Amino acid sequence: MSELIAPIASLHAAWLVAHREWGPGVHEDGFGLRADDEVESAAGFAEWVRRLQAESGRCAHRWIVEDGEVLGGIALRYGMSDAVLRAGHIGYGVRPSARRRGVAGWALAHMLDVARERGMGQVLLLCADGNVASARTIEKAGGVLESVRDTELGPARRYWIALG
Repeated sequence: MSELIAPIASLHAAWLVAHREWGPGVHEDGFGLRADDEVESAAGFAEWVRRLQAESGRCAHRWIVEDGEVLGGIALRYGMSDAVLRAGHIGYGVRPSARRRGVAGWALAHMLDVARERGMGQVLLLCADGNVASARTIEKAGGVLESVRDTELGPARRYWIALG
C-alpha cells in the first residue's frame, strides 16, 4: 500500500534508485530538486532534505512510498506566487516503472485534501501539452482546462481544480 510521507534522509538509497530511473537531469516534478542540489552523497542528500523541510511553511513536499520504494513525489505550494503561476500549486512526478497504476491520481487526491484543510478554494496545475497521462489524471480529479500557454519548457496546459 502506498503512503505519502515527508522527505526523510533515511530513504537516500531508495530515492537514488528512483532518480536514476528517470535518467540524467533535474526533471522529477514534485521533488523540489534544483540543478544545484547535490543528492548523490549522504551529506548532500541530507542537506537537500533539510531544505525541503525548511520550506514547509510555503510548500508541502511529500514522497510517494510503497514497501520502502520511492515511487514519486508531489508538492503543494501555498498562496499565489510567481512560482505558483509558473509551475502551479501542485506538481507531481511518478517514476517510469510505477506509472499506469493510478499512483499519481491517488497522490493528487490526497494533496487536494491537504489543500482543502488549508482553506484553499482552488488550485492551479500545469502539465506539458503533450503529456496525455497527466492531463487525464488532472481532469479525472476535477481539473478544468483554462488555457494552453507557452512556457520556458514548451507549451503547457493550465488547469484549475475547485475545492469547494
